[in-house]
Amino acid sequence: MDLTELRNQIDDIDEQILDLFVKRMDVCRKVAEYKRENDLPVMQGGREEQVIRRIRSLSPDGLEDGSEMLFTEIMDISKSIQNRELFYKSAQIMQPKLFLPKMARYIACPGVEGSNTEIAAHKVFPGKEIKYCRGFEEVFSAVENNEVDFGIIPIQNSTAGNVTETYDLMAKHNFYIAASTKVEINHCLAVKKGTSFMDITKVYSHPQALSQCSDFLKENSFVTRESLNTSLAAQKVAESKEPYACICNSHCAEINGLEILNDNISNADKNVTRFICISKDFYATENANIITVALSAPHKKGSLFRLLSRFAINGFNLVRIENKPLAGTDFEVRFYFDFEGRFDDINVCALMDELKKELTYFKLLGNYSEI
Repeated sequence: MDLTELRNQIDDIDEQILDLFVKRMDVCRKVAEYKRENDLPVMQGGREEQVIRRIRSLSPDGLEDGSEMLFTEIMDISKSIQNRELFYKSAQIMQPKLFLPKMARYIACPGVEGSNTEIAAHKVFPGKEIKYCRGFEEVFSAVENNEVDFGIIPIQNSTAGNVTETYDLMAKHNFYIAASTKVEINHCLAVKKGTSFMDITKVYSHPQALSQCSDFLKENSFVTRESLNTSLAAQKVAESKEPYACICNSHCAEINGLEILNDNISNADKNVTRFICISKDFYATENANIITVALSAPHKKGSLFRLLSRFAINGFNLVRIENKPLAGTDFEVRFYFDFEGRFDDINVCALMDELKKELTYFKLLGNYSEI
């Protein structure tokens, strides 16, 4: 028997598998209708474990794990189909408010005038009044307490990665993401006028800025100190009698009357930071195309794989996955998923409903686009 013949046999078997798969999904739809008529949940305790035990017992030696994986995936597809069938019958779609930057009155951002976050804020909200907050948490609190309409926070940098503090605060506060924007960052080394390069004793800046310029700092053996943000670092240098330096942008240096000793000191030639616009209410931009959710998966074998497969099963493209350990837990992790979609799509709402019912933690964080 040659290879062509063997492949033909595989093709024949695949057609039989597909035919049986279609028949099984048809039965699943009937099960969904029965559950709807009898007010039963899609997930019924013990049924999945019962099926897997049976499949493993029927599998030949060496194929137990593979058989379990195959049938687990088939059951996940079945559950998604059943959930969609039930959801379509009684769909309740959240209606976000339309995000219109011109209607905003007060915007919060960390730092003082001249910060990179201020640049992002003016990009999203041209000409709007800004409330400057000392730290990131003050921004979240101002939004949560209705002191401002929106807040601007950095979340990710192309050189240094995620802004850890932002993710820590995202786990603590209630908010939605209304929009996102990107700003190209040009870091410079700034000092009080008259301070020479050789006199510098310490360099102040936000941890992200220090990380983004780590090669320059290491090359010059500078002692570094962290600040709440780059603009406050510049303010500190301007007010200090010590020969300190800071890492900030050129606009910030100019505002504080500082002299730029070195320009473009980032590790990478193109250094971009992504910012999110947060709000207390659920807003969506008119052309919203990204949905962000926060969730936790159970500590079980294959749980992350099964979670990821739900998006593929329902036809949604995951564009970003982040995970952060939760403080005060035994290494519990929270995931942040960005995927393509709009909340006025009933299939998106059906998937949200499915995940909310099955996961230990699930929260919609926003439906938005980049500005």
